[in-house]
Amino acid sequence: MNISQIFRAYVFLEVLIFLVLQIWPEALVSSKAESTLTCTQEYLCQSKPGDQAVVFAPGVISTGLSERDMTISPDGGEMYYSVFMDQRGFIIRLHRENNGWSRPEVAWFSGRYSDLEPAFSPDGNRLFFVSNRPVSGRGEPKKDFDIWYIEKKKSGWSTPKNPGPPLNSSQNEFYPSVTRDGSIYFCADLKTSLGGEDIFKSNWIQGKYSRPVNVSAEINTKGQEFNAFVAPDESYLIFTTTGRGPGVGGGDLWVSFQEKGSWTSPVNLGVFINSASLEYCPFVSSDGEYLFFTSRRSKLAPYSTKPIDYTTIKQLSKEYGNGQSDIYWVSTKQIARLRGNPVGVKKDPPK
Repeated sequence: MNISQIFRAYVFLEVLIFLVLQIWPEALVSSKAESTLTCTQEYLCQSKPGDQAVVFAPGVISTGLSERDMTISPDGGEMYYSVFMDQRGFIIRLHRENNGWSRPEVAWFSGRYSDLEPAFSPDGNRLFFVSNRPVSGRGEPKKDFDIWYIEKKKSGWSTPKNPGPPLNSSQNEFYPSVTRDGSIYFCADLKTSLGGEDIFKSNWIQGKYSRPVNVSAEINTKGQEFNAFVAPDESYLIFTTTGRGPGVGGGDLWVSFQEKGSWTSPVNLGVFINSASLEYCPFVSSDGEYLFFTSRRSKLAPYSTKPIDYTTIKQLSKEYGNGQSDIYWVSTKQIARLRGNPVGVKKDPPK
């Protein structure tokens, strides 16, 4: 190698070192930024909602994907929800760390089969979900969905468990919601359904689930009732129905209260929660302050005074409010008001 070649090699090495020093710190910062969110507070530092439902965590949880089924651990340190894509569900997890919330990632027990509708037990020791995975955990998926759960141990979460019959059957069981005594409310189209899909309850008795029973003819109709959240003390039940008249839109959230052991006639949660689109998948935070739910409402108006260009269409497809499912939240004050004075769907909100 002559001097000229050595000089060129030296210059090349100097340039390479310079580029590495310029790029490497940025790569480290980028990697750190992508792994956690800077926020360390509850609810991802989102501004608390009032009586008007607003989208939850836009750009982080509510994006251009189809997000649904929010649940939050009783201690507020974990969030799980579902992303639905091409008839397949994935359960997504975020958890709070010392330096911030982790970014959304597929939960360790999800990703191989279709999994969705996570729900914590009131004590936080079990996380329920539904899945079409085979009971053996291997091979082709089942033709129906069962209720599964993982259980918190000293060493961490257990492997997924299927409670088996009589809770699960050869039909679909969806959207588990758990009471303080361990009983499960869920939706299914069973022989004892009054119409299509109905809401059922399986009692937790001496460490086993009882045969599911239809919740009530006061709740279920000849139409569809599905995706119910029950208060841990069973004082109220929030669910979606298409069997109680036109409501506000294409499937609304309604609430029924339990009084003297019976469910009251359901009341629509109103126009400041429901929209012209489908609202479903309700969940109330463990402190009872906030109602989370899924909505398919869209930011796109029925028509435009000026034509929308292709670039705008592409951008809208990447954001929440594109007609896919997004997660919203709202104060639960409306539920308390309805308990004392059912106002129906056309009343103005309290000032």
